[in-house]
Amino acid sequence: MHLVEPFYDWRNYYISSEDSSSLFFGREYSEFEFQNSIYNFYIHPQWDSIGSPTLFLKILFVEYNEGYTIIELIGEWNDAIENDIMTLKREIIEPMIELGINKYILIGENVLNFHYSDDCYYEEWFDEIEDGWIATINFHDHVTSEFQKINIDNYFVMGGELEEIEWRTYSPFQLFNKINNLVNKRIE
Repeated sequence: MHLVEPFYDWRNYYISSEDSSSLFFGREYSEFEFQNSIYNFYIHPQWDSIGSPTLFLKILFVEYNEGYTIIELIGEWNDAIENDIMTLKREIIEPMIELGINKYILIGENVLNFHYSDDCYYEEWFDEIEDGWIATINFHDHVTSEFQKINIDNYFVMGGELEEIEWRTYSPFQLFNKINNLVNKRIE
C-alpha cells in the first residue's frame, strides 16, 4: 500500500497545501518518511489523515466558483467501528459546505472495504447540499453492494457509467463536466 500515491497529475491545477481555504493549507509532505498506516500497512505520505485510523484521502481539486470538489479515498471505510462517515462529514465536508461546495466527486478505487452502521450522516450531508450532489466513481463492486444494502445509494449518484470512468485521462474541469452531465441526465 505504501506505493499507492494519490493522483498527482493535476498538481498544476490545484494543491490543497497551497490553498489558503483548504484544511490542509501549509502542510508539508515527506516523500520518504512513512507515518500513517492502515492496520499494519504503511501508506504513502502524500495521503491526508482525516482522523480515522482506516480511511485517508487526498483533495485533488476544488473549484470554489462552481462549487465542486474531487476527492480520492484510500483504505477501509468503516462506519461500524470507526464511524468514518461522521469523521469525514465533520472534519472535511462541513468546512467545505461553509465555503459553498455542494457537488462532491468521490473516487473510490482504493477503498478496499465498507462496513456500514446507519445512514444518519449520509442523510445529513445530502440534506445540507440542497442543489448539489454526491457522485461516487470507480468504487469496487463489493463496496457499492454494501452501499446498496443500507440504502446509502439513496444519497449518492453511483453505478453505471460512473463505475467505469477513466478519470485520469481528463482534466479536473473535463471530469466535472462529464460527471455533472451524467448526474443531470439521471435527475431529469
